[in-house]
Amino acid sequence: MADTHLYILTGASRGMGLAMAQQLLAPGHTLLCISRKENAALAAQAAQAGCKLEQWPLDLAHSREAAAMLRQWLGRPGVRHAGATLINNAGMIPRIAPLSDMDPDDLAQALRVGLEAPMALCAAFLAATEGWGVPRRILNISSGLGRRPMASQAVYCAAKAGMDHYTRCLALEEAHKPKGAQVCSLAPGVIDTDMQVQLRGADAAAFPDRARFEQLKNGGQLDSPEAAARKVLAYLNRPDFGSEPVADVRA
Repeated sequence: MADTHLYILTGASRGMGLAMAQQLLAPGHTLLCISRKENAALAAQAAQAGCKLEQWPLDLAHSREAAAMLRQWLGRPGVRHAGATLINNAGMIPRIAPLSDMDPDDLAQALRVGLEAPMALCAAFLAATEGWGVPRRILNISSGLGRRPMASQAVYCAAKAGMDHYTRCLALEEAHKPKGAQVCSLAPGVIDTDMQVQLRGADAAAFPDRARFEQLKNGGQLDSPEAAARKVLAYLNRPDFGSEPVADVRA
């Protein structure tokens, strides 16, 4: 058995995902990043850090193909690690508008990326690694908006609420297995990313909460992607990880 720990991370090309990828680059780690495009700088950093890195340029809206690739890759003969972790970080906010004004294609794509893909990747990960006999963890990056409603955010709120609840179900399933995975859907706090720029730039007439996001920025209440990544990875490494299937780094 290899002595490396395998990390699989989606949405690693920018924001907190990129910061997490950079912080996971360490000897003894193997990192698979799944994003819409590769990051050449990350590859150079991995080589310097002595970390094995693989990058898959995939659109997670094609969740079936991504899950099939992952299951096949994990199932290669002789592939073993001392531990394995899946971090479902990728997500997207469609056009910010009331549901009645949403384009059906935008709605469907956001749900595929934000909910269908994480579920499909979880299923592939668990099925392929169940016989490894090593510690396994699944960290789903959720949001406070999965736990409280917001006008003109029905699609994003629904995706994150769905993520929280399927994680609860998954925790019950894995608890019945002799070496089940530890799972958690974690809200990472408010982070200064492109998503926040999108929220602050929305039409105030269509998005009643825009001023709240402007206040968060102006009041210096947003974590940098790097700070948020440190908090999330610290939570992932807690000995009690998974004791609460739905959690918040701020709790």
